Amino acid sequence: MNEQEIYYAIALTRMTGFNFQIALHLYQTLGSAQAVYEHRNNIRDAIPDSTERLAVAMKDWSAALARAAQEMAFIQKNAIQPLLLGSENYPRRLAECPDAPIILYYMGTADLNQSRVINIIGTRHCTVYGQDLICRFINDLRRFCPNVLVVSGLAYGIDICAHRYALQNGYETIGVLAHGLDELYPSHHRDTAAQMLRQGGLLTEYMSETRPDKVNFVRRNRIVAGICDATILVESAAKGGGLITTGIAMDYNRSVFAFPGSVGAPYSEGCNQLIRDNGAQLITSADDFVKAMGWQTDAKLRRAQANGIERMLFPDLSDDEQTIVKVLDGMGDLQLNQISVKTNIPIGQLTALLFQLEMKGVVRPLAGGTYHLLK
Repeated sequence: MNEQEIYYAIALTRMTGFNFQIALHLYQTLGSAQAVYEHRNNIRDAIPDSTERLAVAMKDWSAALARAAQEMAFIQKNAIQPLLLGSENYPRRLAECPDAPIILYYMGTADLNQSRVINIIGTRHCTVYGQDLICRFINDLRRFCPNVLVVSGLAYGIDICAHRYALQNGYETIGVLAHGLDELYPSHHRDTAAQMLRQGGLLTEYMSETRPDKVNFVRRNRIVAGICDATILVESAAKGGGLITTGIAMDYNRSVFAFPGSVGAPYSEGCNQLIRDNGAQLITSADDFVKAMGWQTDAKLRRAQANGIERMLFPDLSDDEQTIVKVLDGMGDLQLNQISVKTNIPIGQLTALLFQLEMKGVVRPLAGGTYHLLK
């Protein structure tokens, strides 16, 4: 962990007044938060499109650095993992998004870069119908796909049901917060959150002492959408946070699904409208979802691994799979981005190909997003 860079990254978010897009632009253009600090007196020379107002604001870092030092102490005291954009443990899917946070704060045990990650979202006024949908969906999904990370926002209604049913079915689950890790909102969910720290985790882009203001909930929705392969809307009114998240997911080119509801039911209007407007694929079961995502082979992989016959499951390789194997054979273990560069295969397509190779018993994922060729 580069503590110096983390220190400057925290300060940078303060310097830009929590305008995360400006912070990201500075960070990506100059290559690091420390480089932004080093150019604080000539920011317009380094980034000509900077406004005069920003150039003036970036000169005095004293208050921001003092606050960053305070946050560093809080992180160390509470065993919080700071995740820097570009680091190996930063969520890879989120890193692909144009407005990814430059730093995240994480407490938990789950790998945020698992091969299957979904979010389940919806209204805070969850009905019995919605609860039954989540219960049946997660229970059935567990049979089809034993290794899925379930993400939501730890809010009332659909969110907390998704977390609790995930825990009951043995899934790890992540709550994305709209405030710092020094408090929990709503406090009624404290017991569930405590269990999630042992079977999943809590994630936020906000430092301690950040209040759960309304705007923070809207901003955190992009993390809920960006960290996942698919967004699943269970119940939603005609307007609501769930629809904001599905819109973001569509902008990120992620898969979006919705459960339909009765015509005229107030908390099914948003789902029905989204399906009608082709904003989401209609699903009625985990089977629908798994087929739409092409995840039917997960159960086969589990059975094959239990029987120790992975290599016999799918003996044939496609041209792209053979290219990946050739690179790993010649260069040894490589990280995902390195394989992408060497094979000229985009990250999104490469992730799917590597999963297929894992199923075929040809490669094995290691810690830190590295892949090993099984010979």
